[in-house]
Amino acid sequence: NQKCGGRKKTVSFSSMPSEKKISSANDCISFMQAGCELKKVRPNSRIYNRFFTLDPDLQALRWEPSKKDLEKAKLDISAIKEIRLGKNTETFRNNGLADQICEDCAFSILHGENYESLDLVANSADVANIWVSGLRYLVSRSKQPLDFMEGNQNTPRFMWLKTVFQAADVDGNGIMLEDTSVELIKQLNPTLKEAKIRLKFKEIQKSKEKLTTRVTEEEFCEAFCELCTRPEVYFLLVQISKNKEYLDANDLMLFLEAEQGVTHITEDICLDIIKRYELSEEGRQKGFLAIDGFTQYLLSSECDIFDPEQKKVAQDMTQPLSHYYINASHNTYLIEDQFRGPADINGYVRALKMGCRSIELDVSDGSDNEPILCNRNNMTTHVSFRSVIEVINKFAFIASEYPLILCLGNHCSLPQQKVMVQQMKKVFGNKLYTEAPLLSESYLPSPEKLKRMIIVKGKKLPSDPDVLEGEVTDEDEEAEMSRRMSVDYNGEQKQIRLCRELSDLVSICKSVQYRDFELSMKSQNYWEICSFSETEASRIANEYPEDFVNYNKKFLSRIYPSAMRIDSSNLNPQDFWNCGCQIVAMNFQTPGPMMDLHTGWFLQNGGCGYVLRPSIMRDEVSYFSANTKGIVPGVSPLALHIKIISGQNFPKPKGACAKGDVIDPYVCVEIHGIPADCSEQRTKTVQQNSDNPIFDETFEFQVNLPELAMIRFVVLDDDYIGDEFIGQYTIPFECLQPGYRHVPLRSFVGDIMEHVTLFVHIAITNRSGGGKAQKRSLSVRMGKKVREYTMLRNIGLKTIDDIFKIAVHPLREAIDMRENMQNAIVSIKELCGLPPVASLKQCLLTLSSRLITSDNTPSVSLVMKDSFPYLEPLGAIPDVQKKMLAAYDLMIQESRFLIEMADTVQEKIVQCQKAGMEFHEELHNLGAKEGLKGRKLNKATESFAWNITVLKPWTKITPFYSIFTC
Repeated sequence: NQKCGGRKKTVSFSSMPSEKKISSANDCISFMQAGCELKKVRPNSRIYNRFFTLDPDLQALRWEPSKKDLEKAKLDISAIKEIRLGKNTETFRNNGLADQICEDCAFSILHGENYESLDLVANSADVANIWVSGLRYLVSRSKQPLDFMEGNQNTPRFMWLKTVFQAADVDGNGIMLEDTSVELIKQLNPTLKEAKIRLKFKEIQKSKEKLTTRVTEEEFCEAFCELCTRPEVYFLLVQISKNKEYLDANDLMLFLEAEQGVTHITEDICLDIIKRYELSEEGRQKGFLAIDGFTQYLLSSECDIFDPEQKKVAQDMTQPLSHYYINASHNTYLIEDQFRGPADINGYVRALKMGCRSIELDVSDGSDNEPILCNRNNMTTHVSFRSVIEVINKFAFIASEYPLILCLGNHCSLPQQKVMVQQMKKVFGNKLYTEAPLLSESYLPSPEKLKRMIIVKGKKLPSDPDVLEGEVTDEDEEAEMSRRMSVDYNGEQKQIRLCRELSDLVSICKSVQYRDFELSMKSQNYWEICSFSETEASRIANEYPEDFVNYNKKFLSRIYPSAMRIDSSNLNPQDFWNCGCQIVAMNFQTPGPMMDLHTGWFLQNGGCGYVLRPSIMRDEVSYFSANTKGIVPGVSPLALHIKIISGQNFPKPKGACAKGDVIDPYVCVEIHGIPADCSEQRTKTVQQNSDNPIFDETFEFQVNLPELAMIRFVVLDDDYIGDEFIGQYTIPFECLQPGYRHVPLRSFVGDIMEHVTLFVHIAITNRSGGGKAQKRSLSVRMGKKVREYTMLRNIGLKTIDDIFKIAVHPLREAIDMRENMQNAIVSIKELCGLPPVASLKQCLLTLSSRLITSDNTPSVSLVMKDSFPYLEPLGAIPDVQKKMLAAYDLMIQESRFLIEMADTVQEKIVQCQKAGMEFHEELHNLGAKEGLKGRKLNKATESFAWNITVLKPWTKITPFYSIFTC
């Protein structure tokens, strides 16, 4: 984390006075009147430092020094048409130094009839927000600019605070004890520390040269506003409320639809939200949401970053068991390290409550003919087998009703094996799944079919019923690894005796030894499972990544940590999930980054312990390599835009004592997934701020296989001795909710920390083109000359190659239609001054506001032609509006062409794919006839799978029309 992609640690000293937060439009105006230095950006790649101020009469903006005379180095507020935040003008887009300018510090003032731009850069994002909010407020109230200068005393917020104060002022004297005021503010905002509230009252009273500690109504309101107003939330509220200091139902509806991605929203739903979160009685009655209620709403579960649909079982649970990742525990009976840790029954309770669906029981002979579980490195403590299975039976299906796999490590004598069988049958009863696998089937049963069943994984005797006992290879994985690494290892495995009764409890999870993929694909039965050590699985994943994925389409693979991990540290599960390995066993007792990934991954699908793998890793005919370094065939890459806005209530790292109560936080954003997607970025360090550090930094990541990607947010304390952990949160890409979200941070051991959050903005857009993320936006337009087309491969069999050749042209047509549509939307976003992450709804709202004349009448009319909405001017219009109409017209034309042609192009691709699939069963025979064998035949099979994988997504409607939903 200290390296974080090679970025050096930087420290942010906010230019906003730390003792005075922005909590109203009045604060913004006062800041602007005092003035500050801004960088003025010119189209010729030159940047000038200028000192900008707002005139005392609020009528003009001025800057100096300037070669112009004083009257020309100014801009009248009345001439301002629009204020844009970010690098969203031609000047910024074409400036050679634009890559060196922070997106969140840039803003532009468009003025005059031709929408000329004054492009500026602040020295921090919060200063940029002050200027943007203040100017927008002035422009929206240009006809009555002095109204707000009457002060804050009559705003809905202050009226509410007055009623709160008066209700607590039992004597009615307009004054109360400081202790009472402190308690009152803590009731309104429980996250505030008492010492901070008392300090604020002292600051206010000192500024007024007061000696008394009693608090007036005005001082109470002032203290509350300064302590409880989060500037970043205030700036957001002003932006979405069209420069008011509250939201009405219509404002909230547009925010939820256009920004938060909420569908089927109505005015009644918005009014209900206002009633539930607005703190003032007046606001609830009149239907508006002020800053405090809006803050509460953003912090509520309704604005959580985790998609609520994924908090319940949302995936298809009728696929074969081998098509799912399964939440698995290693050495479940341990609560400490595997070298000295004692066996403890609570290990099973913890794992099962966390949704674990594969647990381990290492059973040995105990005294009095009673089998036990113990750590064979520490025989002093053990638990009885009976007590363990009773706990398992009690907690097996509390967190999930889907099947539980018991990985049985049998080290018992024959008599005690029979005791184990008797106890399991008595405790589990008909929950034990002992049905013999059907020879007519090719795949394992589904989790849905196996609901509330307990499956025993273990060794099995031959099917001859007359054989009552026999020898099988030992399941002692750690001892086996030790033998293999010894100098005199001769390749033979240790044998143990197994009784028929225990063998018969094993049905669809029979343990067998892995030899090689060629042998397994020919002779392994679908109900047989191989276990791989971490070391062995890593070697196979590196040498045979495609074969490993194909093997896991049909068979279960279990990966267990290396025996060298005597401290019970964890392997990286992502390395093996990338290969399709279903059961990656983790040491639940050892917290840390690897366990964070595992816990985060299995939060999805209702935390049921089963996660459906990507279709490209399940389909019988598909190509995927775990070592993919670029675009995945058949999968459209996405661009993930994450803005880290602020943090709330960060605790001091445990064990940190060098800096007292001071922390200097920064945030790392990690992307985990296939190698092509792995990336990491970090924010600047915010000095000495744990309550509400403002980061305001945006990162962009290309995600080539979203279904297998995870995002991990990590907050650290910047320290020269060593950066210390504050909190983290890990979430699957598929569970992200777009818009403004709060991220609930977890402690080092994985517990949610109360009131400790990150405030972020999430947006997901199409990615045009390919390759790693570059300095330019990931959503840039891709012209035909540089457009990358996924190529179909030559198989070497003419009959099949001729079929796939027919698909080349319609495939290019399909890609061109989608990319042209994407480019048309990007063009209109740029002309509207919106970033690539903006939604189409935001774009149309902005466009409609630009097509209004100075007397507030429309300059265009909406005309329906062949059911498509065109815009026609109602007379002469400025050049700026002409450009916008041309861009809109192009977007409609591309939409129309896509809608009218998509079915025809799609049908051509469908026919090619169907014709190709008819040769799937005969591929090996055809290859043999053509003289292909060995590596050449394998290469032909791989190329065939590649082509089918490339074509398959285009046989569905989604790739053609996904542009409308992005």
